[in-house]
Amino acid sequence: MNRALPVIAGLKLLPDRLHVDLLTTAVNHLMRGQEIEEQLDYLEGKRVCLAIDDTGNRFHLRISGRRLHRCSAHLPWDVRISGKLVDFWRLANRSEDPDTLFFNRDLKLEGDTDAALYIKNLLDALEFDLDRHLQEVVGPAWAPRIKELIERVERSALAERMQRLVQA
Repeated sequence: MNRALPVIAGLKLLPDRLHVDLLTTAVNHLMRGQEIEEQLDYLEGKRVCLAIDDTGNRFHLRISGRRLHRCSAHLPWDVRISGKLVDFWRLANRSEDPDTLFFNRDLKLEGDTDAALYIKNLLDALEFDLDRHLQEVVGPAWAPRIKELIERVERSALAERMQRLVQA
């Protein structure tokens, strides 16, 4: 069974506005305390369309105040990134290098060349700093405690996976 079917069904059944609101909320939260947040100034006011070709979704975003916002689908975009859902997933989970995805034309960039190249380079250089994120979100008193909890959960999950492999 195709594991992506529930995701594809959700993308096709729910309105793009809902997806964009969820996407912007998640991305804006994850950007807190990250270097990428500061690098968005160059893209101030730019409109970006994410076009998922195999599901027909079009996510229209505007960059303003170092944040992503939903914008009207009726406004023209400055940059459009298009491709299949699997390629966006490979980009999001970093299982494939952004340069490779764009060079192989799995994901396509259109529009304002400077802004498109800037976005591609941001994606390519993206590094998530959990320490900075936790400091920004929960503050210095709680950040080390929450990081330790996350690490314990990761170690526990890894131990369970290793045990399943040994038993198989």
